[in-house]
Order: sequence, then C-alpha cells, then structure tokens
Amino acid sequence: MRRRLTPPTFPVFIISLILAVLAVVSMFTNVPVIGHYLAGQHRFWVMGAAYLILFIGVLFDGL
Repeated sequence: MRRRLTPPTFPVFIISLILAVLAVVSMFTNVPVIGHYLAGQHRFWVMGAAYLILFIGVLFDGL
C-alpha cells in the first residue's frame, strides 16, 4: 500500500520550527525561560520531538 504524503499545516510547521530553533540556539547561548530544560541531553529529545511532529504532519492528511 502506498501512502500519499501531504505538506504539513502551517501551525504544525511553525511548532516544529520553533522547537528545532530552540534546540540549536540553546547550544550557543542560554535561553532565558526554558534554558534549564534544554541543557544536556534534553536538547536531543527536543530536536527529536520537532522532527517527529513534522513527520506526523507530513504523514497524516489534515495535520
């Protein structure tokens, strides 16, 4: 069975983009509000969550 991939909706894309940017920026500087959460290994999981959200948005139609 072939799956038809669709572009993610704008809100899904923005949420994924914000999470990915926060993970990358936290490597170079301290993020004021959530910087303590993005320290260490949590940065990897935040980036993984960003790509997972984007993947789900592409895989399922209407998300």
